[in-house]
Amino acid sequence: MQSFEIQIIVAQEDLDNLNHVNNVRYVQWVQDVAEQHWHAKATEQILSEYFWVLLKHHIEYKNPAVLGDVITLKTYIKESGGATCVRMVDIYNKKTNKLLASSETTWCLLSQKNMRPARITEEIKTLFS
Repeated sequence: MQSFEIQIIVAQEDLDNLNHVNNVRYVQWVQDVAEQHWHAKATEQILSEYFWVLLKHHIEYKNPAVLGDVITLKTYIKESGGATCVRMVDIYNKKTNKLLASSETTWCLLSQKNMRPARITEEIKTLFS
């Protein structure tokens, strides 16, 4: 599987009242890295024809992150079939390489034309394998 990663520096607005990264922020980062991966790989033609919607989200929190930490988000497609794919996102502290959170999300590919589920084409599968 081909992976994609980004890095984020934890900012004040990412923190909760315990001065740890808010759980909701992790969920946002999972969505952000998935979207960035899609836009980095898909052609303009594919982007004009399709988009993804989230069907199911599971996240497991392992360790906290705090202000100033550099966070690495690594994502890849675990499996795909029909109109859906399962995407993994692992979130690490870059300095310690400690796993902070792990996410498994199920996404559905939709057609821009009719807003209905669309079978994942071989062209799209190849972009992520």
